[in-house]
Amino acid sequence: MEHALQVEILKELMQQLDEGKNIDAGVQYRMPTAAYMCPEIAAQERESFFRKHPQLIGLSGDLPEPGSYLTRNDFGIPILATRDKSGGFHAFLNACRHRSVKVASEARGRKSVFMCPFHGWSYANTGDLLNIPDEDHFGAIDKSCHGLLELPSVERDGLLWVHPDVDGQLDIDELLGAELAAEFASYGITNHAFVGEKSIEMNLNWKFANDTFGETYHFGKLHKDTLGRLYYGNNLHLKAFGRHHRFVTANHGIDSMREKPEAEWNIARGTFVLYHLFPNIQFLVDEQTATLIRIYPDETNPGRSITRISFYYTPEAIESVETEQAEGTSISDVYDYEGRRGSLGGVEASLEVFYSTVEREDYVMGEMQQRAAETGMLKEIIFGRNEPALHHFHQNYREALGQPPLEPVD
Repeated sequence: MEHALQVEILKELMQQLDEGKNIDAGVQYRMPTAAYMCPEIAAQERESFFRKHPQLIGLSGDLPEPGSYLTRNDFGIPILATRDKSGGFHAFLNACRHRSVKVASEARGRKSVFMCPFHGWSYANTGDLLNIPDEDHFGAIDKSCHGLLELPSVERDGLLWVHPDVDGQLDIDELLGAELAAEFASYGITNHAFVGEKSIEMNLNWKFANDTFGETYHFGKLHKDTLGRLYYGNNLHLKAFGRHHRFVTANHGIDSMREKPEAEWNIARGTFVLYHLFPNIQFLVDEQTATLIRIYPDETNPGRSITRISFYYTPEAIESVETEQAEGTSISDVYDYEGRRGSLGGVEASLEVFYSTVEREDYVMGEMQQRAAETGMLKEIIFGRNEPALHHFHQNYREALGQPPLEPVD
């Protein structure tokens, strides 16, 4: 992110803190609870948002070297992503061309040849069909026409994109827009190495899970003993990029900026910067660390979802973590840290934050919301003037499904 933009955002947040005022959208909206429980809406979402829409499946650090591979099974289409010997990124339908069995079952690893466990057909990491056992028994087949089905895929500025439909269109410039694409390029995400992951599967609709990341109103209440010890809450800078947006909120580290010349201000030391990428991605990123949060619906139950969280550090951040651990820094220090997010304690501290705040606090609230919606008695909830990211999420979802916009509260 350009330094002038960092200064602009930090100044706005300082002003909100000084005046005791949060962001104000000037309107409240009624949100129908049917959106979180209706099977017909859920089916539309799976088709429109997950099977017919480009998916961000990971970062370049998930495929760190030639021969690396990655599998994904979260959005109805089994995906095999590979890096070939020339460093090229590929994505395939993870299905043998003989009888459609997966050719790779592990989540990640390194191999140049994938063999179907059913009959032993083998494929290169470029997708080419290499060998058919007992081909004289099976019958001749044109191997050049029976490689793994390749899906549209693009690696751009450290992000791995795949379209789940073999005939789908994948235009990153159109998907992100020039401004957001340039902002991502500025972070140098290609240097972020995968260091760990966590999954959360709970009884809340995927949009309730997504809503968790849409406001700071709850920080000082729900998170008063966890994240609320680090972040102020009730402050927000929001910037929309079409259906995507940037969400920035201040931690206590912002106070140190006031004592420094603007040339030394660093947004990573006073905030967290989170990007919502339509439809299901939350992405926290700075020049040293990144956290990719992918939220998916349960295919059989609208009231259940799974969240995949992956953590990435630069080599410099990994070295810093190792030094801190050698000096005796503990996980418990994470909530007293007022500097750069994601440093102290390494990935263990990141996992602890997501367990204690997202899983045990935010998503527990989401499960309560889900149960109330499913009674059928609570027809709507309200999004406040201080929750414009939630307005943005849901107006875009509804527009994409051809639904009417949210109605304002009279």
